[in-house]
Amino acid sequence: MGQCVTKCKNPSSSLGSKSGDKEPGGKSQGKKGGGGGHKEEPGPVCGKASGDLLANGTKKMAVAAEPTQLPAPSGDTRQEELLSNGEEFSLPRIEELFRCYKDEQDDAILEEGMERFCNDLCVDPAEFRVLVLAWKFQAATMCKFTRKEFVEGCKAIRADSLEGIHARFPCLLREAQAEEQFKDLYRFTFQFGLDSEEGQRSLHRDIAIALWRLVFTQNTPCILERWLDFLTENPSGVKGISRDTWNMFLNFTQVIGPDLGNYSEDEAWPSLFDTFVEWEMERRRKEERRSAAALEQLDRGSEGGGAD
Repeated sequence: MGQCVTKCKNPSSSLGSKSGDKEPGGKSQGKKGGGGGHKEEPGPVCGKASGDLLANGTKKMAVAAEPTQLPAPSGDTRQEELLSNGEEFSLPRIEELFRCYKDEQDDAILEEGMERFCNDLCVDPAEFRVLVLAWKFQAATMCKFTRKEFVEGCKAIRADSLEGIHARFPCLLREAQAEEQFKDLYRFTFQFGLDSEEGQRSLHRDIAIALWRLVFTQNTPCILERWLDFLTENPSGVKGISRDTWNMFLNFTQVIGPDLGNYSEDEAWPSLFDTFVEWEMERRRKEERRSAAALEQLDRGSEGGGAD
């Protein structure tokens, strides 16, 4: 989901290519889609213009004015009603909602169905809410919900309709702000970005950059933009981000101050962090020298004007 949150099959998308290589040397360092039709078009939870484009450039489908009414469970399936906090939600309705978006050949919601699902939920496939939903569904792969993931995920958030899922977003976003919950979401995001079928063990640098921006949507560390600028400039030639580097960056943002003064190379940080700190401190020194030179130039101009 980077683009479903991502258009994971498109190497030119905002998340880059899917291939992830291991980080070279040092202490430590480092979607699927498929077409398919659908059996029934579900209704939206809100209206959108049919000419809008998805973040991945795909034309959004026109949405109907009235939501489709999913069938209520019959009396003989009443025992399948699930109760939670006084709210009823129905397993048959969850299954029916899944069938609205599933692929014709595979028993899963794939890229096309995911785009329709996000469109009908009135969310952008590349936004944070979709990542949080994938986390609650414990989705193993970008741009895909298996039947089990979808059904168990809907049960977990106590929703059996588009309206119900959409209504849960504020609660899910608040939940993702809790320290331990965010830590779990953060670690999930790394695994979610990998191509498990290819046995990928590290994230491609560009995908990691996009996912870092995404996962820190609600609480952005002050050092994040400098870190991402460093990776974009790529002075160390890194191609992939390892799990260790991904996980340790969260610790880095929590214990290292914005001035980087308490960073020590003697501690067990990944070597890429050493390179980053050196790069950032040098950048700051250059910026200070430029500022000093500009002030000196301004002072000289002022002195010259006073002599006249």
